[in-house]
Amino acid sequence: MKETESSKAIRHQGTICTNESEKKEIGLAGNLKYLVAGIVFGIILVKAEIISWFRIQEMFRLQSFFMYGVIGTAVVTGIISIWTIKRYNIKTWYGERIVFDKKPYNKGQIYGGLIFGIGWAITGACPGPLFAQIGSGYVVAVITLLSAIAGTWVYGYLSHKLPQ
Repeated sequence: MKETESSKAIRHQGTICTNESEKKEIGLAGNLKYLVAGIVFGIILVKAEIISWFRIQEMFRLQSFFMYGVIGTAVVTGIISIWTIKRYNIKTWYGERIVFDKKPYNKGQIYGGLIFGIGWAITGACPGPLFAQIGSGYVVAVITLLSAIAGTWVYGYLSHKLPQ
């Protein structure tokens, strides 16, 4: 089924990088690299104690610099990576150009950020560490996952009425 431009525009709404490969990988072999990357990412999160509810609470109570250091390092790494991609015109694995679109500011970003931050402070989890918490046996994190899925569904259902 051929995708329409409007459905692609809707899917890309709110994103900064809209690069999509025209080449489609099929089957397990195509997704294996993502599985391996996810497992390695999860191991790093666990070993670095990023998934620790106590570390996250320390951050929100301004008792420790640890999580701010991790987040700051991630931001700096992202800035350097995007600068490098733009400066040297780095292409994807398939030789396709990577495009970064301008993302307009809107007040919905403030509301969304506040809701996200409150949820993060209460549950001690954001999307990346959430799966690592579940994988580490913190079964209570399943409630947070189900709540995140429900919140995403509610946003999708009400998005046309929310500030964009």
